[in-house]
Amino acid sequence: MSDTLELARELLHRPSVTPEDAGCQEVMADRLRAIGFEIESLRFGEVENLWARRGKQEPVFCFAGHTDVVPTGPWENWASPPFQPETRNGLLHARGAADMKGSLAAMITATEAFVRDRPEHHGSIAFLITSDEEGPAVDGTARVVDTLEAREEKITWCLVGEPSSHERLGDVIKNGRRGSLHGYLTVLGIQGHVAYPHLARNPLHEFAPALAALCNEEWDQGNEFFPPTSFQIVNMKMGEGADNVIPGDCHVHFNFRFSTELSTDIIAERVERLLDKSGLDYRLEWRLSGDPFLTPAGALVEAAEQAVAEVMGYTPELSTSGGTSDGRFIAPTGAQVLELGPLNKTIHQVDECVAEADLSSLSDIYRRVLEQLLG
Repeated sequence: MSDTLELARELLHRPSVTPEDAGCQEVMADRLRAIGFEIESLRFGEVENLWARRGKQEPVFCFAGHTDVVPTGPWENWASPPFQPETRNGLLHARGAADMKGSLAAMITATEAFVRDRPEHHGSIAFLITSDEEGPAVDGTARVVDTLEAREEKITWCLVGEPSSHERLGDVIKNGRRGSLHGYLTVLGIQGHVAYPHLARNPLHEFAPALAALCNEEWDQGNEFFPPTSFQIVNMKMGEGADNVIPGDCHVHFNFRFSTELSTDIIAERVERLLDKSGLDYRLEWRLSGDPFLTPAGALVEAAEQAVAEVMGYTPELSTSGGTSDGRFIAPTGAQVLELGPLNKTIHQVDECVAEADLSSLSDIYRRVLEQLLG
């Protein structure tokens, strides 16, 4: 059994459902401490965070990731218990195998191999690990970044181990992400009896034209780096629990995934203009999960592309599609940020899995990135 696989299994045994860490960071810290890292545990609220650094000089290469996993759902739906890793047909099954404890194990073993071969390496290596990525993401990476910024400790390059690959390991590298903006809309009507609609105002009926306009709006056409901005209804709630009552209000949660063609202010102004055009009585609150970011061609992109080509034999595609990641908190500091990790086909699913062979290859890729940037 490879060192990477053995460490991955040790982490996967720990039921670290967000925001729990379940001792994963302690396991990682022990391995890093043994090769000369200074360890700093940063707890904010219920969230455990780890900042580990080897070296005092710049540039700083940082591995970033999370130890928390999403809930498993009913265990009886799994072919094997989700926190008892099991190999079937070369695939390691467990909650967090792909997202992203396999990546964490590969980061550790890659760093161990690199430090063993180059103990006097250039610059510094760091790890930023949180147990609050799958949850609200309030007391995790964002708080650690705030701490680092307050003491003027900068990250030059950051590789996030999110599962970026689609069909084969390393075929896709995320060099940016769209922004994520949530809207919480309350449309106000007048409650009444369904048999007397003239004495009431149905908020959904009044909202329907505006909803159609929001869904049909072309927000932008994207650009060479980002797909077009998308609008999606996430949740809608109304009704009083009785079948003869017109509800008095309608609560709508929607989300924008937006490109660099738009800003939050522009989106808010356009949404409110459409709502006002319909003459609605409404309240609207906004929550920004993160602005879009992009890492253009440069040292980190070139190192990652070359590492994948050397280990896997093909050139990866650069992409900004998909959801958000903690890279959104790190990129605004000026760091170059990439996401490179296992296949994402089974993440958050029952019987989540990762190919055991891919874990060893991923460790080799990470090591080669280190060699090119800090060797």
